[in-house]
Amino acid sequence: MIGKIISCSSFAGTVGYVMKEQSHILAAEGVTPPEVRDMVRDFKDQTLLNPRIKNAVGHISLSFSPKDADKLTDARMTQIAREYMERMGIRDTQFLLVRHLDQAHPHCHLVYNRVGNNGQTISDKNMKIRNGKVCKELTAKHGLYYAKGKEEVNRDRLREPDKTKYQIYDAIRACLPESKSWGDLENRLQERGITTSYKYCGQTDRKQGVLFGKNGFTFSGSKIDRAFSYTNLNRHFEQLQRMRPPIEQPRYTAQSVDKLRAAADSYRSAFSGLFKSGNVPEESVNLGAFGLKGGLLLPPSDFSGGIAPELMQRRIGESHEEYINRITALIRAATEAMLVAAAERKRKLKERKANKPKIGF
Repeated sequence: MIGKIISCSSFAGTVGYVMKEQSHILAAEGVTPPEVRDMVRDFKDQTLLNPRIKNAVGHISLSFSPKDADKLTDARMTQIAREYMERMGIRDTQFLLVRHLDQAHPHCHLVYNRVGNNGQTISDKNMKIRNGKVCKELTAKHGLYYAKGKEEVNRDRLREPDKTKYQIYDAIRACLPESKSWGDLENRLQERGITTSYKYCGQTDRKQGVLFGKNGFTFSGSKIDRAFSYTNLNRHFEQLQRMRPPIEQPRYTAQSVDKLRAAADSYRSAFSGLFKSGNVPEESVNLGAFGLKGGLLLPPSDFSGGIAPELMQRRIGESHEEYINRITALIRAATEAMLVAAAERKRKLKERKANKPKIGF
């Protein structure tokens, strides 16, 4: 059982609609059927008792599943509709209850006067909330089929703006499982011709609502479905972020880091000793991944004992300890090569100096 609150502005148009062909009256009080003109006059006359009510027209459709068609006789439908009215506070006022026979699912229309028989106001406060609650209660009480949300709605029979609203609902429902963030959802909906915009709190940049648009219609997320309100969608994405597996943080033993630090210090000392008189190269490798500050400058490309940057990358399947130990070994080897090169240079300079002819006077 689904109740739909329908906004209307005149009794003439509303009564004229519900009294169309393929319909018959189930119940009426305070109006004189079957002529539409007479019933409209009766409704209008009672509104004079409370001229402060600007719109006195109440109109609700009560729809049932085709699976309940056999049990929904006129008498049973009338009983359920009267219970609905009582629980919704629609009492002591004029009403007209008409059953339509033009669709596969059983349904009826209730037209009532918001100006009561004694001039009292029939409240429309929180109508949608109360309507949903009462429909669920009566569905359970009378053992009616409980439709599983909007999936049971026949899209082909919808008119605008409901047709577009359900298109957006179906699109969000299809895109959401593949979306990990608001950005993901926006992009996927955009591919389906649906725009996404936000409502902000005052003059701040704090979001408090979401709007989806298509075919010239715009709906807030909560109007499409309560599950698609900004609050619920934002909570969904925040939970996804918390559920994402944490990025594995490198864990190196203190002993391995100390060895690497010592190797790096020795490397820098050997580097400055070998290349202090030449042009200092700009290329370097960073040791920040190991928790060490500063990098290591690389020797010129023509130096055979340098470190190739690609060798500094972690290999597939290599554990953290294997990685840091390999890098330490590379640095030590490069340091040794530079020390050997420095020693060889020193030897050659000394030899050149020793072989230099002496000039005497």
